[in-house]
Amino acid sequence: MAMRAINTDDITRNIREMCIEANHFLSEDMKCALKTATATEAAPLGRQILEQLQENMKIAGEDMIPICQDTGMAVVFVDLGQEIHIEGGSLEDAINEGVRQGYVEGYLRKSVVKDPLIRENTKDNTPAVIHYSVVPGDQLKLTIAPKGFGSENMSRVFMLKPADGIEGVKEAVLTAVRDAGPNACPPMVVGVGIGGTFEKCALMAKQALTRPVDQRSNIPYVREMEEELLAKINNLGIGPGGLGGSTTALAVNINTYPTHIAGLPVAINICCHVNRHAVRIL
Repeated sequence: MAMRAINTDDITRNIREMCIEANHFLSEDMKCALKTATATEAAPLGRQILEQLQENMKIAGEDMIPICQDTGMAVVFVDLGQEIHIEGGSLEDAINEGVRQGYVEGYLRKSVVKDPLIRENTKDNTPAVIHYSVVPGDQLKLTIAPKGFGSENMSRVFMLKPADGIEGVKEAVLTAVRDAGPNACPPMVVGVGIGGTFEKCALMAKQALTRPVDQRSNIPYVREMEEELLAKINNLGIGPGGLGGSTTALAVNINTYPTHIAGLPVAINICCHVNRHAVRIL
């Protein structure tokens, strides 16, 4: 069977466009969730903040201004069909060139430093954090999720004991959200990864944030946990902007994976109300 060829120039162009798109326009699922939250928010101040957030989205789209001044570090998920041949150079270089063009030519804030301790700005928001999966087929799926650090800094990993069980997992999620309070710019989306290893649960939690907020898990007990945790989080009273109300989170998305008999890793990756992501299939 002939391999399908994709040129790195096409990858760069799409990544460039996706960086600009994700930073200026909220996805439809997030828009609907904010609209619903505004209609159901019990606190007058909370409702006013939600209305202001929607007004902010409208202005950002009309005037091509980023929906948040923190345009994030570019996180890219690559699902690479095993029947694809990448032509024209390195796939990683092509992705980073797309990020560079998107952030420089799109006038997006450059937030990446070259060394975590020396902290000299790279001036083009590269490198991206790239996660690769090789999958069946001849398509290349790109998901870009610019991640702001107000919410990223509030994320947690808990290495629980198996005996802690489902109640221990729920308490870990509530602890992370409670400790985040207003710092994660609520209303937030809460991504949770349960199982795997130390790094696998964190990756699952990050991936969970890219799932549409109106889609629940297809595993019955996980779906129930998502709904229960969302209700409990919204009962914490943190509210929009951390100023009180019944809308602290718009969704809780949980991913699970097999794990070791001796462990129960749990990661909570929190995202603010601009849960930005763009998806394209080449």
